[in-house]
Amino acid sequence: MNRAVVDRQVALDAQGLPDQAELGTWVEAVLARHPDEPRCELTVRFVDSAESQALNRDYRDRDKPTNVLSFPFECPPGVPLPLLGDLVICHSVVIAEARAQHKTVGDHYAHMVVHGTLHLLGHDHIEDDEAEAMEAMERDILADLGIADPYLTPSPPHRDSDTEDERADA
Repeated sequence: MNRAVVDRQVALDAQGLPDQAELGTWVEAVLARHPDEPRCELTVRFVDSAESQALNRDYRDRDKPTNVLSFPFECPPGVPLPLLGDLVICHSVVIAEARAQHKTVGDHYAHMVVHGTLHLLGHDHIEDDEAEAMEAMERDILADLGIADPYLTPSPPHRDSDTEDERADA
């Protein structure tokens, strides 16, 4: 297996974005499941909601920001390049989803990179059987990384009424 080469692009001013090492680890975890795949280079671009919405509108006819967009590289015939393609990840959507799903931002970012990289490798979830296979692969890859099943939404944290004042006038 070739070692992942990730071009990390940051197109917004934000804290808490995954670093180069994390991206490499997550992409390599996906590539480990595809040992015969010669392509190992991709770009991960972190964007704001306006850029995500514009790309989602222009390429998917959905006029709203989304968590991750995958743009597979279409290599010309006979030109062997190791490029997989591009992932575009919307920071504000990832943050909002992580909070809503009671997940850490880091775990949710890992899921988005794994999910998007699988798309670059040709996996999809349009049909039910494809979705089941892709989700099973995501679960296995994330479990290898020590990350819980992303499709199980944990309950919200328990509020201890002895330590939190729930009075309306507090």
